[in-house]
Amino acid sequence: MMAPFRRKKSNKEFPVKVCTYDSELEFHLEHRATGGFLFDLICRTIGLRETWYFGLRYVDKKGYKSWLKMDKKVLDQHINLSNPEGCVFMFMAKFFPENVQEELVQEVTQHMFFLQIKEAILSMEVYCPPEASVLLASYAVQAKYGDYDEAVCKPGMLISENLLPQRVIDQYQMTPQMWEERIKTWYADHRGMSRDEAEMEYLKIAQDLDMFGVNYFPITNKKNTEVYVGVTALGLNIYTKENKLTPMTTFPWNEIRNISFDGKKFFVKTNEEKGNSVATTFYSEKARTNKELLDLCVGNHELYMKRRKPDTMEIQQMKTQPKEEKHRRHIERNKLAREKQLREEAEQERANMEKRLMQLQEDMAAANEMLRRSEEAAELLAEKNRVAEEEALLLSHKALEVEQEISRMRLTARKTEEEKNYLERKTQEAELLTARMIEESRKRAMEADKLKNELIHARVAEKEAKEKLLNFLSRTSTESIFITPSSSPETPALGESNTYDLLADGDMDQLSLEIEKERVEYLTKSKQVQNQLKELRSEIEQLKIGESSPLDTISAQQMRLGETKYSTLKKLKSGSTKARVAFFEELEPEESLA
Repeated sequence: MMAPFRRKKSNKEFPVKVCTYDSELEFHLEHRATGGFLFDLICRTIGLRETWYFGLRYVDKKGYKSWLKMDKKVLDQHINLSNPEGCVFMFMAKFFPENVQEELVQEVTQHMFFLQIKEAILSMEVYCPPEASVLLASYAVQAKYGDYDEAVCKPGMLISENLLPQRVIDQYQMTPQMWEERIKTWYADHRGMSRDEAEMEYLKIAQDLDMFGVNYFPITNKKNTEVYVGVTALGLNIYTKENKLTPMTTFPWNEIRNISFDGKKFFVKTNEEKGNSVATTFYSEKARTNKELLDLCVGNHELYMKRRKPDTMEIQQMKTQPKEEKHRRHIERNKLAREKQLREEAEQERANMEKRLMQLQEDMAAANEMLRRSEEAAELLAEKNRVAEEEALLLSHKALEVEQEISRMRLTARKTEEEKNYLERKTQEAELLTARMIEESRKRAMEADKLKNELIHARVAEKEAKEKLLNFLSRTSTESIFITPSSSPETPALGESNTYDLLADGDMDQLSLEIEKERVEYLTKSKQVQNQLKELRSEIEQLKIGESSPLDTISAQQMRLGETKYSTLKKLKSGSTKARVAFFEELEPEESLA
């Protein structure tokens, strides 16, 4: 990323390179430019307004890491100009909020903190338990890729991503595919979260880590006991050399009256309840350490006091704009969800109509087949009736011929007796034959009548089938005309417009109620997340192969006791300030190791 603010290069200018956790900026500054001028230039470039959290980190000529002072010239602060890229600075968070959700307003501020905290966890500067690492990784994936989609998130896609601390990966007998599967399980639950929402959820979990926002400095007390002092947003914490998670004692900013240093000595003066002050002294190896320590103490104390005062007009305006933006996004998200739902319903309706149309086509084909078979049966019956009529006609002709033969035989019967007997015998035979032929003729006639009746019934059935088919086709046509408009996905456009106007005219009181509702839902969700973390912890514990690190042991012990960093600080504050000061000053080296 190249900065738009470039000036014409001259002999009195020097190059400056500023790195963030996701981009690089390049500038050319005049020799008299101050640190504040460079800092403001960077903030304007990236659109950052919550400037009080950030600073510029660099490595000076002697190899020490330092914070750039705003009131001094850049070139007067032991800048290393031998680098061919020019002066290189790291733009990063110098101070941390007490509550990320309440204090971080701008999305760019949230994004800067998200990138820095994620890098600190992955590089193991900040200790994170294994189960919490998996949950944070799922939010990081949601922030980068959006909603989970099986077609896009194919097996092996997350393996190449840097999502878990190496300490966690080495500690368990789990393949990259197994880690990926567990991350995907939670990733799928984050559907519907935007990038800034996922990053905020990441920060809300990360701020509960014991090492979040703590700057550690090695010191010794009057008895030369080596400990760490941790500068936080709430005060100064004292840690043993082996345990950076649980402080031994703490001094909140509201109890500290004065802080100063003289060379390698650092003085902290605290207030007692009766107005008396108690002073304590600790020692650093180098005076420059005390300078940086004092700078961080002053900055954190100013922010601590600022949080407890009413917001300025600028901050109120900055907080109002995100609320309005959140309200607008909520409306757009509801509108998109409604459009998606209507589109899915329209597609479902279309699929149902296509299925119904196919069914109707099959029914119509079956009806046509039935009609064809009925017509074939009618034709067959008609042919049988014609044959029967022809046979009956032939039999009637034969019967007539027989009767004529009988008449002729009766006329010739008178000639002779023999002829008479012969004729009588022939007559009897003819009569028997005639009777049989008459009976056969009667049966053929009855069969012809039966075939005629069947033909009549077949023609009636054919007529009814044709009428049924015509009615079926006319009804199908009517239904198709009626269904077509309802399947159009554009029908509910009016409903969407009404919903948008209703939501758009809602007042800010409703938004406050929604925010309060989200807070209650967050508490409920937090309990669910804790249960999920507990289940994952018990699941992966069986696959553990390496020995636990000291920080893992301390974290597990805190978990068994049900302690958090907030409950620990609350216990440490229960005693008097004087007692805590005495405890720190009388701390022996053996006690520190214990």
